[in-house]
Amino acid sequence: MSMERTDRMERDRDGGGRGGRDGGMDDERGGRGAPRRKVCRFCADKAAVVDYKDPGSLKLFLTERGKVIPRRISGNCAAHQRRVTEAIRRARSVALLPFTVAG
Repeated sequence: MSMERTDRMERDRDGGGRGGRDGGMDDERGGRGAPRRKVCRFCADKAAVVDYKDPGSLKLFLTERGKVIPRRISGNCAAHQRRVTEAIRRARSVALLPFTVAG
C-alpha cells in the first residue's frame, strides 16, 4: 500500500478531515448543517389568528419593500401561509397595508 492511501484510510477511520462530530462545520458556531426546523406560529399558538384588520401582526410577514415573505423563510405551514397571504391582500385593498413602499 502506498503511504498516501494508508494516511487517507487512517483519517477516514478516526473521523478527521471534514465535518463530523468533533468540531466540524456543523457545530454551534454555524456552518452548512441542517438549520433548526421552523414552527408555524399559528399552529403552535392556537390563540393567534390571522386577521386582515390587524396590520401590526401582518407586517411581520412583509419585507421592507412590501413583498410577502415566503413560507420557507417565515416558517408558516401551507394552510396558514395561504391565510396570511389572503389577509395581506384584503388589508391592502382597504388601505391598512401599502402595496409598495416608496423610496
